[in-house]
Amino acid sequence: MINGDISIEARNKVRFWLERNAAKTPDKVLIYSIDQDKPISHGEMLGLARQMARFLKSRNIAPNDRVVLLSNNSIEHLAVYYSVLAFGATICTVHVEMNAAHLSEIIKSVAPKLILVESGLDVDRAEIGAIAETLDLGDWLPGGGSGLFAELGNLSGDPADAPINEGKHIASIFYTSGTTAKPKGILCSFNDLCENAEGACAAFGIGEGDRILDYRSFNWMSAQTLSGLGSICAGATLLLAQKFSQSRFFGWIKDLEATIAAGNPTVINMLINRPVEITRSDFKQLRFVTSSSAPLLVGDWQKFEDMYGIEIAQGFGSSETGWIAGANEGARRIGSVGKPIPYQNVKIVDGDGKQLPAGAPGSIELGDGKDRLFAYLGDDGAPQIGGVGRFKTGDLGYLDEDGFLFVSGREKDLIIRGGINISPVEVDNILIGLKGVAEAATIGVPDDIYGEEVVAYVALEDGADITPEDILAALEGQMPEAKLPKTITIRDSLPKTERGKLDRQALRNIWEKEKGGP
Repeated sequence: MINGDISIEARNKVRFWLERNAAKTPDKVLIYSIDQDKPISHGEMLGLARQMARFLKSRNIAPNDRVVLLSNNSIEHLAVYYSVLAFGATICTVHVEMNAAHLSEIIKSVAPKLILVESGLDVDRAEIGAIAETLDLGDWLPGGGSGLFAELGNLSGDPADAPINEGKHIASIFYTSGTTAKPKGILCSFNDLCENAEGACAAFGIGEGDRILDYRSFNWMSAQTLSGLGSICAGATLLLAQKFSQSRFFGWIKDLEATIAAGNPTVINMLINRPVEITRSDFKQLRFVTSSSAPLLVGDWQKFEDMYGIEIAQGFGSSETGWIAGANEGARRIGSVGKPIPYQNVKIVDGDGKQLPAGAPGSIELGDGKDRLFAYLGDDGAPQIGGVGRFKTGDLGYLDEDGFLFVSGREKDLIIRGGINISPVEVDNILIGLKGVAEAATIGVPDDIYGEEVVAYVALEDGADITPEDILAALEGQMPEAKLPKTITIRDSLPKTERGKLDRQALRNIWEKEKGGP
């Protein structure tokens, strides 16, 4: 106990998880870094966290003081992430490549006490060094290393005997991608971050026997919470790659005996459209592949499972809220993102905020209805409140009778044609089910009569010989006439965002330039 009546677990679960795992399975691998070809055990990670606590204490780091981490996927990245959280300060991860145009103003807004930079990263160290103390992240090796890890090894004395934070203090700040618009800094408290990690572990059924393969950027909350914090929350093992490799993906799963592999719709589509000669029997230990970050079209879902015999467990979340729902091989439904995590208290509401019954589509809303804060970092470094108690995610969907959540798309993408609400994802799902169609995206465009009209873009499977007229003919009878696309345009590929999500706004811009312009 600390402060008489507050346990370390209640104050800082990251510290508690590290200590529990080191006591129970000190030699078990916590992270195996594929590209670095080196592991770190649960025991070694706790030792690093204690060294980092001495280091941060020597820098007079206090609760809500911020440490900026500029690095890509590595053991060193996660070692710092875990250690700053276990100490009780605030960790701010920034994806340098995607936020390069705004990096200086991001760091000025964060106003950190310390900046850690990966060796060789394309960063103007002189510029950021003028903002705060800047150190080379370096490489960790058992018993020492370089850069920061060399400094840690030179420190002596006892680590802090208790975390410095309280649950309400800010645990993490992470930035959305910002290549075309200014990124948002999302603030997340220790209570919310740890509760989300526990909820995600429960939803996806992650346990200490799991070996989780993940290659997504650990600058994003999705990977941080599910695979990063999830691995220490459950006492599992993380198999870490710097980025996705189609040629190595199935080899990683087989050779490293992964039980869960991270995925998203872009990865699923790549594996469908460039088939690999494998069978389910090659991966007896694999439980499922996840899919998140964007709705997975039912046709793609079924194609993948038919092709490889590997189950997909879809999940759903947002930058502001963390994981909202998830599934596993024992609790899933095709087309659904799984059951909501209980503490998120998900409801489907109408335009007036009234809760809707099962099966009725509406806006997805969550929160405790009381004092939970949803906040961003302002330009001046102060929190800007985006919501209190309840929060609308901006997504549309419904809950079925069994409590499974189905997401039909973003509110901003909803097409309203002559007073009829049309979900573009619904049309996409039908298009992707047609023979020869590899990808599909439906958008609404201005129309003088109906207000908006439905148009669709598709990319074809290799070797497919079909025309827009063939596709329109195949759609007749599969949906009401009001939802039928007015036009079908075939493209070599469909635009994606930096994170691999289908970019409908880019298609609207293309339509305006090609069809709507003077």
